[in-house]
Amino acid sequence: MTGALVAGFLAAPSAGATERVPGGAAEAKGVQVAAEQAAKTGIKWQDCPATWGLEKPIQCGSVIVPIDYAKPNGPKIKIAVSRVHSTGTAKEHQGSLVYNPGGPGGSGLPFPRKVTAKNPLYTKIAKAYDFVGFDPRGVGKSAPISCVDPKEFVAAPKADPVPANEAEKRAQRKLAKQYADGCAKHSGKMLPYMTTMNTARDVDVVRAALGEKKLNYLGVSYGTYLGAVYGTLFPNHVRRMIVDSVVNPAQENVWYQANLDQDIAFEGRFKDWETWVAKHDSVYHIGNSQAKVHAQWLKLRAEAKKKPIGGLVGPAELINFFQSAAYYDRSWIPVADAWSKYRAGDTKALVEAAGPDVAGAVSAENGNAVYTAVECADAKWPTSWAKWDRDNTAVHRKAPFMTWANAWMNLPCATWKGPQGTPLEVKTHKGLPQTLIIQSTRDAATPFEGAVELHKRFKGSRLIVEQGAGSHGVTGLVNPCINSRVDAYLLSGKVDAKDVTCTPHAVPEPKAAK
Repeated sequence: MTGALVAGFLAAPSAGATERVPGGAAEAKGVQVAAEQAAKTGIKWQDCPATWGLEKPIQCGSVIVPIDYAKPNGPKIKIAVSRVHSTGTAKEHQGSLVYNPGGPGGSGLPFPRKVTAKNPLYTKIAKAYDFVGFDPRGVGKSAPISCVDPKEFVAAPKADPVPANEAEKRAQRKLAKQYADGCAKHSGKMLPYMTTMNTARDVDVVRAALGEKKLNYLGVSYGTYLGAVYGTLFPNHVRRMIVDSVVNPAQENVWYQANLDQDIAFEGRFKDWETWVAKHDSVYHIGNSQAKVHAQWLKLRAEAKKKPIGGLVGPAELINFFQSAAYYDRSWIPVADAWSKYRAGDTKALVEAAGPDVAGAVSAENGNAVYTAVECADAKWPTSWAKWDRDNTAVHRKAPFMTWANAWMNLPCATWKGPQGTPLEVKTHKGLPQTLIIQSTRDAATPFEGAVELHKRFKGSRLIVEQGAGSHGVTGLVNPCINSRVDAYLLSGKVDAKDVTCTPHAVPEPKAAK
């Protein structure tokens, strides 16, 4: 597999385009051409299609971008966008706030609902900004890609991710290759262009279509990497940028190492949740110590391997469901409740929660396809199975909860048929304003070191640390220490004179046992 992108920086063709764009002058010129066209065309806003689930006064539209920025007049796709107007006066208005929720593969279209649903955390910001969401290229309503039949994708139970022998490893390797081949078969024309850098270029075209000279941006999870790449490519096009729960942008981390680091972090956060379950043993009756709760997890896992629960939920499905507790505090109570009910003889709740989501199959398959396509295209991955086997076996010894499940999810990149590029060197270029970086110390999906790394690379950035917390995505949680600083930054551009450490937000409290 050869890299599609040339390493190094090339000057932009004119002051109106980017400062520096890796990959060649053609891409730099292409962004400029597409952005100029979008600025002239604008966005034809109208009521959103009924099937999109976005109620009035949210409006929807589209922005046309080239599939290949080296050929701005070549084949094009439409990027779906959503917007709700700011709630304040004309004097209070500060432009658009563009949002990406992560993934890669997540849809940002629901973002304006934070305003229409009157989410109190966003009330002040909503007075100043139009909230703008979008589906990145390949996602949902923006030329969606696919790798397998959605029904096949959600079919359950799947094989236990933790291999018992070499034969089971071979079976998983075969599935990963079949998945990679399916991506090439169903979406081959898009695969070479499903990169974070191209998505960042799309964001700049969206900015131009919105009539904004500079971008106000909020990115969570993978959205932080998208923001870091955008800030590197388009430093003069950034007005305000918040990145929340940060992907480590170091080139050597993208993406193989990032997934190994995740495995370690997930192990720690899963233990945090088990400790919380033990603390509330009077409610859940699973165990009164983390060790006892973990023993019951291993027992549940073994039972499901021997005989899938409800015929649908085996170890793979359990890991998928239980990992939500390691992702988000809001999942702590639902996961513990379903498990507790199962232990009391009611399997329905666990099967409904962990079993296949047939209704959401198309969206789930699409999200996974984009995740795989972007991560495989962004960087070169090891092609040696011996390396994958050696590295994941070693990490599994320390972090058995997620390691092999994560390995098989990413293994299609080892046999990927599309080109694999060189990650951008994320760094500060002239014109980049102060960015706000927000991170909890116990985050599993994006370990803390990622925020520290970006903080070093974006000179003048300010870091807010939520000490001792670990829910993924901090800006959407109630923590006045953080919420007030987000408001201050977006409303006035103000940041503290130095980095800030905040105490953690409140953890969920289950209702006491009757």
